[in-house]
Amino acid sequence: MSYYRHHVFFCTNQRDGERQSCENCGATALRDYAKKRVKELGLAGKDKVRINTAGCLDRCEQGPVVVVYPEGVWYSYVDEEDIDEIIDEHLQHGRVVERLKI
Repeated sequence: MSYYRHHVFFCTNQRDGERQSCENCGATALRDYAKKRVKELGLAGKDKVRINTAGCLDRCEQGPVVVVYPEGVWYSYVDEEDIDEIIDEHLQHGRVVERLKI
């Protein structure tokens, strides 16, 4: 069994130039929001949920992106409401959020 029930990686890559990068879409701030919400809901820790920063996940053009393991489900999100939906549906209830899935 995995140490965490869900391990969530937020791409926070910042590219130079004009190419899309997740950080240009506020990825770090929304990662911080997700960490805070998971802790507030008592979901953080061993056998629960871990929110992590990732370097480039090579999908920035679809971003910002997050991937949830062990399922390997990729999401694109826009705002805190999208993050709340991923936390509520996927992390708490095990239901993939189809509208955000990429």
